[in-house]
Amino acid sequence: MANTYFVYIVMCSDDTLYTGYTVDIDKRMTAHNKGAGAKYTRARLPVELKYVELFDTKSEALKREYEIKQLSRNEKFKLMEVME
Repeated sequence: MANTYFVYIVMCSDDTLYTGYTVDIDKRMTAHNKGAGAKYTRARLPVELKYVELFDTKSEALKREYEIKQLSRNEKFKLMEVME
């Protein structure tokens, strides 16, 4: 069975953005909001999922995560508009 990899952007409580990847988006959001996610988000709870992309391979997901992290804040907001 093939895995699905997710690249996501969350909005933190201090209005900063965090980008990451996971194989289980629901589990990852729960972990973030319990303070068990990324170190960055632990002090910025709660977080809200704003954007998700799906990939067939980990390599594709990690490449896209890197690309998104290189975007400006405004460019990330333009991406997030797609999900609204």
